Amino acid sequence: MSETSSASSTFLPKHGKSEEIDTQDGNSIIPISLNEGVSSKLLQKMVHDALVWCSLHGLVVGDKNNQRSGKVPGVGIVHAPIALLPMSFAQRHFLQACELTPIFNELVDRVSLDGNFLQDSLSRTKKVDAFTSRLLDIHSKMLETNKKEEIRLGLHRSDYMLDAQSKDLLQIELNTISCSFPGLSCLVSEFHRYLLNHYGGDLKLDSTRVPENMASTRYAEALAKAWKEYNNARAVIMIVVQTEERNMYDQHWLCSILKEKYGVMTIQKTLAEIATEGRLQPDGTLLINDQVVAVIYFRAGYTPNDYPSESEWSARLLMEQSTAIKCPSISYHLAGTKKIQQELAKPNVLERFLDDKDDVTKLRKCFAGLWSLDDSKIMKDVMERPELFVLKPQREGGGNNIYGDDVKQMLLKLQKEGSEELAAYILMQRIFPTESPAFLVQDGILHEEHVISELGIYGAYLRNKDKVIVNEQCGYLTRTKVSSSNEGGVVAGFAVLDSVYLT
Repeated sequence: MSETSSASSTFLPKHGKSEEIDTQDGNSIIPISLNEGVSSKLLQKMVHDALVWCSLHGLVVGDKNNQRSGKVPGVGIVHAPIALLPMSFAQRHFLQACELTPIFNELVDRVSLDGNFLQDSLSRTKKVDAFTSRLLDIHSKMLETNKKEEIRLGLHRSDYMLDAQSKDLLQIELNTISCSFPGLSCLVSEFHRYLLNHYGGDLKLDSTRVPENMASTRYAEALAKAWKEYNNARAVIMIVVQTEERNMYDQHWLCSILKEKYGVMTIQKTLAEIATEGRLQPDGTLLINDQVVAVIYFRAGYTPNDYPSESEWSARLLMEQSTAIKCPSISYHLAGTKKIQQELAKPNVLERFLDDKDDVTKLRKCFAGLWSLDDSKIMKDVMERPELFVLKPQREGGGNNIYGDDVKQMLLKLQKEGSEELAAYILMQRIFPTESPAFLVQDGILHEEHVISELGIYGAYLRNKDKVIVNEQCGYLTRTKVSSSNEGGVVAGFAVLDSVYLT
């Protein structure tokens, strides 16, 4: 659910090439100029093994060319887009990102408890952003009824890029709803270790430098522990899903672990189905067709597209009013918005929520530049050098950010419409990571490209009143894309799943 920043114009991308592997007669037609150490014959073997491995191990997504693939399991399955080899990444920066995760988990929890901070920080955005306004309305209703979320579960992911100029690891965003790929990211790491175990000698690469990834297992464990805290053995975990989801297998991995390892049953429901089938008992228990729901895990509900009618909004309010454990609750959802990210980057704001000065220092070190559009000095800089900034609306799910000269044009347009319109956006420093050569496999075809990568660290947080039950780093997600692309969605076809090779 994250958009990556593109490489700087000073890192001009080479023209990527792509050719299909000829697996019938052994004649490879793959250009290898990006990596002279890998022969075309070896590449052919690795790609063949990669496609077989993905099929056997469930590293798959729905086929965008099959209309039923996002609706019916098992129909129209293709291998997930992947990097053939892991991305080189400094171990110290990887460990830094892992170390930050429990601090960010705690920060989200404390911010979520400050209703006035959330409402005040988003008050101007509410006036010009209908989607954020509806979320805030639900939050207000919960504040008015003084409803307490005693058991709070967060499954988060903090995304980073390594800035080439400063050599600093900088945060792109913190996701608190529908953090995708905990299932498939584990498989990519496993696949890369498998490939290096077989071909590492030829490549002079060590499989043990690809860190183990336990995101799906740890996420499932956190969900199971939350289910246990609810204390109803007959209750289920409900996953809120979109009507069409080509990434459904990523979700099914969690369901499978919950059932096989913990004996916890899951159900998948759209917001429309919840509106039709859901009801509250007098004590706040949520029933879906007479099944008690202990935990609600959102893999939908983060975009206006998920709310085509009032029924979906009614379902969101119904769930929030229930005693079920929400992942995320409405307050956790709002704590992950872009505007809150910007507010937390202001001087002395982190100190409002965190007592440990060292923790505050660690978080501030990874903050990229974030500004309100009320800042006249920064607006002057943007007009002069728009390529150095990213304009972000209060949206998740990719494809929403604005780059390059479009930043300037959008700001001029918003200024004409009135200063209030600017409150719907935040301005962020554009991160310019170093590009590197890579081999990407999409639709069974090997592409040789210059790429940039983004590292996401998964985190889980579970608290029951004053007792913190879980606060940990759970695994990681690496997404790699062609350096000339502004977009970063894997399922949308802009990026591939990857893992890290620690150096």
